[in-house]
Amino acid sequence: MKAFMVGQILDGNGGKPLMNGVLLEHEGRIVGLGSRGAVSIPEQARVIEAPQATLLPGLMDSHVHLAYSGSPNVGALRSEVSEQSYPLLALRAARHALETLQWGFTAVRDLNAPGGVIIDLAKAIHLGYVQGARIKACGLGLSVTGGHMDPPGWGDHVHLEAMSLPCNGAEAFRQGVREQVKRGADFIKINLCVSSRRNLSTPYRQEMTDEEIFAAIDEAHRLERKVAAHTSGGPAITKAVKWGLDTVEHGHWVDEETADLMAEKGVYYIPTLLVNERNFDFTPEQMGMSRQAWAWLEKAREDKWQSLERVRKAGVKIGCGTDAGFMLPHGAMNARELELLVRGGLTPLEAITAATRTNAELMGLDEVGVLAAGKVADLLLVDGNPLEDIRVLQKQEKLRVFKDGAEVSRPDLRARWSGAEGVLA
Repeated sequence: MKAFMVGQILDGNGGKPLMNGVLLEHEGRIVGLGSRGAVSIPEQARVIEAPQATLLPGLMDSHVHLAYSGSPNVGALRSEVSEQSYPLLALRAARHALETLQWGFTAVRDLNAPGGVIIDLAKAIHLGYVQGARIKACGLGLSVTGGHMDPPGWGDHVHLEAMSLPCNGAEAFRQGVREQVKRGADFIKINLCVSSRRNLSTPYRQEMTDEEIFAAIDEAHRLERKVAAHTSGGPAITKAVKWGLDTVEHGHWVDEETADLMAEKGVYYIPTLLVNERNFDFTPEQMGMSRQAWAWLEKAREDKWQSLERVRKAGVKIGCGTDAGFMLPHGAMNARELELLVRGGLTPLEAITAATRTNAELMGLDEVGVLAAGKVADLLLVDGNPLEDIRVLQKQEKLRVFKDGAEVSRPDLRARWSGAEGVLA
């Protein structure tokens, strides 16, 4: 048993902090929670006392690609996925899952990997074969031939059907849904819109037909799976939301009508702000992009900030996802998304709630995401106050991570947390 005695506890529900809080953990679950003096600490408990620290649920990233490295160069990304076998990609993804965990993210949602290898990685982590963040995986995303996840530009001799699952026609999308469910997918991803860079006046062209969109959502729900849509914007989002879409991923352009409809239907919005901002850490030349493509990125960046404001004002539930693996390394940058959510108008507490309770809800993780008696003890102990400076979550030396009540080991822990009791004891 462990007893955490901390300066404040954020339970993930978005309410006021519990000051001078105590949390009791036993055999991987929370067994007690309250203010100091109101909770009896058993004699046998190992006390972790950190009076200046904040205790909160483990963070979650609801949009990652664990199989990818995060290279900013499109050419490098193509090379790595075409040259590496599925076992090698899975092993690399396992490393990324561990790195993500070590940075305080105890659960992630993976939205496409070559060969669907993340489904099996999720099982391996659950069975204890390897250590890493909890994973919800879609397997292969469904895309039309020549669409966002089945792009042109490869040699005719290169066959990359397993990069995503190309489908054409309503029945093919229904079959694609069934195939991913058969493989063990936790949810279904569809690629709704192309990120067109040819005409800046109409940048968000619909890829799937209306019949394909309806069929994919209908079949997934029939098989009790939620649907996430890669979508840039325009009427396609509105139609998909009307037909039951569960989460809007990216959503560069969401108008007021669609934002109101999303709020009415309980659709989640995962803006992935960081992947857009990350582009501007580089030059077009470093990314291997044309000036025309760069102009599209600038427009998409502006559009997304405006969309977040509309969505927030409409009362849509906002999740926290980064798109790590594309442009972003795993672990070290995930928490920057919370900083950007705050820049976009959320309070620090709302951003933390997005990365905990809201993400747990949209990912279907009922036993984590909030701190309460009986819940699984996925915890993040922060040396500081993220309500005063959300950026403290980006400083690994300030973090101690617990999954199922057990502390996640890092080489730097003993030296950097020497002032706190109970370090890896």
